[in-house]
Amino acid sequence: MESVGPPTRPHHEGNNRVRQAVPLGGPAPAGPELHQLLGLVARGDQDAFSRLYDSVCGPILGLVRAVLRDPAQSEEVTQEVMIEIWRTAARFQPSRGSAMTWILTLAHRRAVDRVRSAQAAGDRERRAALLDQTPAYDEVTEQVEARLEREQVRRCLSSLTELQRQSVTLAYYRGLAYREVAELLSVPLGTVKTRLRDGLIRLRDCLGVTV
Repeated sequence: MESVGPPTRPHHEGNNRVRQAVPLGGPAPAGPELHQLLGLVARGDQDAFSRLYDSVCGPILGLVRAVLRDPAQSEEVTQEVMIEIWRTAARFQPSRGSAMTWILTLAHRRAVDRVRSAQAAGDRERRAALLDQTPAYDEVTEQVEARLEREQVRRCLSSLTELQRQSVTLAYYRGLAYREVAELLSVPLGTVKTRLRDGLIRLRDCLGVTV
């Protein structure tokens, strides 16, 4: 099959066709058998693709919107599914199920991938934001130098292990809960509690004050 793209339509026209397709989740309109259209699409038949588009766009959009909830993203993913159908129609095997089942499986997989991608991006942004807001080493010393000489604080914090210093900084200067500290540092909660206790004892002894 030649490497030919799907029938080109202006972006706004494609979205209008998504919106004007059969009711969300409704039955595909009567017409040529979907498996026959897929066979023609697999050979690069653009007219068959256009007919297939009109037949399955509505059910695809209904399924995708049920997963994503967001109308704009649902229309975008629906267009992505149609492009995937154009590119992979030759992979459809009637012996493994109906054409509509194959198409909706593609749609559900892509919708779930979009949800997972959004969740992963959100988690990365949250972790990055927490780390960005964590005071640097010098900032931590500035918060306590009103009581102690700067160099003494620096020396005492330097005497802690890296994990102890990070735990103390996040818990007592950033104000995070033990569970949040453990999640951010990717260590067990019990380890964080132990390192905090040991770190505070060492810091207290070094500074000569009650921490």
